[in-house]
Amino acid sequence: MQIPVFTVDAFTNRPFSGNPAAVCLLENDLDEDLHQKIATEMNLSETAFIRKLHPGDDFTKSSCFGLRWFTPASEVPLCGHATLAAAAVLFHIQKNTNSVLTFVTLSGELKARQAEDHIVLDLPLYLTYPQVLQEVEELIKAAVGDMIVQDLRYSPDTKKLLVRLSDAYERSVLEELQVSSQQFLSAEKTGKVKGLILTLKGNPSGKHKGHDFYSRYFAPWYGVLEDPVTGSAHAVLSSYWSEQLGKKEMLAFQCSRRGGELKISLRNDGRVDIAGQIAIVLKGKLTF
Repeated sequence: MQIPVFTVDAFTNRPFSGNPAAVCLLENDLDEDLHQKIATEMNLSETAFIRKLHPGDDFTKSSCFGLRWFTPASEVPLCGHATLAAAAVLFHIQKNTNSVLTFVTLSGELKARQAEDHIVLDLPLYLTYPQVLQEVEELIKAAVGDMIVQDLRYSPDTKKLLVRLSDAYERSVLEELQVSSQQFLSAEKTGKVKGLILTLKGNPSGKHKGHDFYSRYFAPWYGVLEDPVTGSAHAVLSSYWSEQLGKKEMLAFQCSRRGGELKISLRNDGRVDIAGQIAIVLKGKLTF
């Protein structure tokens, strides 16, 4: 069997930065166990599988496809950067003629559209609620040691814990923080956390002007020690920072080693548009 496969760096316009995702185009049904085997083989934070929903569908002409995401360890319910990558393969490689693509996923229908040199994802917006420190104190200590935590929130829909560091810290502090996220697995006692977001308010007068907030994201529970740029985490961060800053249009930067930028726009229908650029770095075929 041969399956077309691509590697796309998402939320960047420079190869070898942003967040890489593998994208597989499935002409035919794939055995269930092969999805995970391929994702483990590709060994990127996510591998996306685009499938046709009806026998007559066409990757160039159809506008609606099935989409699933797998880490090297398991299937996940939502992945923003791999959705961006999937849309990029359809728009730029398959030359799909539609202005908007719809993906049927475990998180419902997600839409992607082209806007100049960006691809815009229409994602769910997830609310956060205050989290009691005592319940997750050991996890926080494993993540940031004795650093000052300004706010603590939890998103039950996504099982993500949002840890806002003090406004007194600069972006460089977040970037240089050494995090051993493998330790989170034993430090997290509640069983309700499956992703940890560290975030920091942007500094309008600093040397990195223009970014409203910064973040890093860790998901060792899914086999991802640190994710370079995370669309799904920004579906949580967007609601939090919009409320904190009183803004609906924001520019975010994820401070991983590879780094990536996300343009955010809260919609009136309770969802969020997250836009990013892409760089396609590999085209090939899986053969087995």
